[in-house]
Amino acid sequence: MATPQNEIAIRCQNLGKRYGEIVALDGLDLVVPTGSIFGFLGRNGAGKTTTIRLLTGLAAPTTGTAWIDGVETTRADSGARRVFGYLPQSPAFYGWMTPLEYLDYVAGLFDWPPHARRRRVDEVLEQVGLAEAARRRIRGFSGGMIQRLGIAQAMIHQPPVLLLDEPTSALDPAGRRAVLDLIHQLRGRVTVFLSTHILGDVERICDTVGIIHQGRLLVVAGHDELLEQYATNVAEIELDAASREAAPALQAELQALPWVNGVTQEGGLLRVAVSDLATARQALLPCLVNQGVVLSRYQWVRPTLEEVFLAISS
Repeated sequence: MATPQNEIAIRCQNLGKRYGEIVALDGLDLVVPTGSIFGFLGRNGAGKTTTIRLLTGLAAPTTGTAWIDGVETTRADSGARRVFGYLPQSPAFYGWMTPLEYLDYVAGLFDWPPHARRRRVDEVLEQVGLAEAARRRIRGFSGGMIQRLGIAQAMIHQPPVLLLDEPTSALDPAGRRAVLDLIHQLRGRVTVFLSTHILGDVERICDTVGIIHQGRLLVVAGHDELLEQYATNVAEIELDAASREAAPALQAELQALPWVNGVTQEGGLLRVAVSDLATARQALLPCLVNQGVVLSRYQWVRPTLEEVFLAISS
């Protein structure tokens, strides 16, 4: 079933970019739901920045079109920039300005009247955690503060969509955490399109993931759906201390089941590999109950996002 237009924040149709013989982006078809934090994941050089430059109108597409909040943005129309905020990979600011001065200047570019500008600047500085540094010169800011100021300038005009290009790639762990916490707090207020090659960032805050490799979009899915799709057919069963003596007998019982490929045992932990996942999900737990063992843990092994990413993009 097609997604209603009012539930689509970003739409790309056959979006492509060539530089001579080099294909930077190959026919991208993509729909990003309104209100999501969308992780656009790929290795360096996969086409992430090219996609964002096309979405923002900073580069002209060789093929295709893109819309943000229903407005076509690939024609480099300055009016279209009201529907998105953009944080480039390496934001640069006038070091002699303060955040107050800079954000007031940016808000003025969007024709905000002076009395509303100051109120909005104070609001955004508070939101990104820079209120106490509002009158400090930007040249003395840390990397994390620069990125938070970059997000502030991207959202100053209250756009429905934020495009963030590798916002944490050059930050130390403390700076990364601060920026990711800020992005997480934006959930439900705006749609965030987060381009990154850092798997941990996507794992932590993104609800939807798109994986791009060598200019081609390979998969788009919800975070949990993606992990489930690539789940291994292995269950881990950890026996309670009182039942660990029964582990060898339980291993033999499970090994005899027709839908079990193999069982390994290490102390009180058994790993059961199955050939028929649907049957195993229904029958394995009742089988354990019938054996009268007490469990301390029972779970189907899920891959990490890193394992899924490497499997798809290798």
